Amino acid sequence: MLVTFESSETSEVLMFAETAKLLLEAIGKETTKRGTFTQAEMQPAADALRQAVQRSEEAAPPVDEDEEEELKKKKEPVIVLRQRAWPLIDMLERTARSGPDAHIVWSAAADF
Repeated sequence: MLVTFESSETSEVLMFAETAKLLLEAIGKETTKRGTFTQAEMQPAADALRQAVQRSEEAAPPVDEDEEEELKKKKEPVIVLRQRAWPLIDMLERTARSGPDAHIVWSAAADF
């Protein structure tokens, strides 16, 4: 299932529900079919996501050279939380700077 984030100030962001759930839970939002970020919630939400990214990077075990070579041979991309969170962080920060009427809403086919 896809979740669409729409901002009054930026283009929309689409992500799989599994990723959206992870990010919204890190912020403390419920993963309902529809939801919103008010202007006052945006910068704190972006900060919470940045902290979650930092914690995930500190907790990640180091990858030795042999493991790195194996991953390259398999050609399986490793997508870390930083890459998954960046579009939403950017949307939150840019929209937060846009004034009191700025808003972000999300929608999905069902609760996720």
